[in-house]
Amino acid sequence: MSRYRGRFAPSPTGPLHAGSLATALASWLDARAANGTWVIRIEDLDAARNVPGATSDLVATLARFGLESDISIVFQSARNSLYQSAFNSLQGAGLIYGCACSRKEVDQVNEANATLPAGVYSGTCSAGTPAGRPIRAFRVRVPDESIQVEDRSAGTCVQQLRRDVGDFILRRADGLWAYQLAVVVDDAEQEITDVVRGADLLDNTPRQMFLQRCLGLPTPRYLHVPVVLNTAGQKLSKQSGAVALNGEQPVYELQRAARHLGLGSVHALSVDEFLKSAVELWSSRIRIQQGVS
Repeated sequence: MSRYRGRFAPSPTGPLHAGSLATALASWLDARAANGTWVIRIEDLDAARNVPGATSDLVATLARFGLESDISIVFQSARNSLYQSAFNSLQGAGLIYGCACSRKEVDQVNEANATLPAGVYSGTCSAGTPAGRPIRAFRVRVPDESIQVEDRSAGTCVQQLRRDVGDFILRRADGLWAYQLAVVVDDAEQEITDVVRGADLLDNTPRQMFLQRCLGLPTPRYLHVPVVLNTAGQKLSKQSGAVALNGEQPVYELQRAARHLGLGSVHALSVDEFLKSAVELWSSRIRIQQGVS
């Protein structure tokens, strides 16, 4: 691995909330503990979901918490040619095919076949789309094998791609790139060595490792941290009622994020003081995990 480079990749769909701050803080602390580089990447591919002004608000809010990108911020919406090149490579290898199935049709097949878990694509169009049916999306063929992830927190995690996921979508027919392809291309192009993100994305990792292998790209180290939950036990998100952070009380919000990440109480009167102490605590925890005194 080259010198540490980590990233935080929010979508501009609304203001920063407690869940996204916890993830941003974890990735920033991990980079600082390794004397590495920390990058902000804006995942704005889905223009229909983007909120006007959200990007500048996200960046400004992060700055109030002392979390600023070490290099120029990158926007996924400006990287279409990179995704197209990767797609062409997979297509040239015979791994891409068009699919005419709607989500409802996929669900109906799964309901009729008790051996298929919910959401797993059965491969209906893998040998060709039915006559007269337009292509709705392009899928990648997955092998009948298991992909093993060595996560720095969760340990060894295994996913059988064909059984647990099925052939998954890389691009919609309207040209919208899927997260799985975009994140793999972005991490490689930005030379990301370490991905620190929410535990809800752990089951995405085997798919991304498969794409990395197919494209001849390096696999970063992964650390998935606990997600913040709302009072109903759901992941805190804009869809589940998350409210914007209080930018007038940055130390309080950072302390709350630190407790969620298992750092305990970090006593500080300023953001700089908090971050200095939090980096020391994070570094100590890494040394303990690695068995270094």
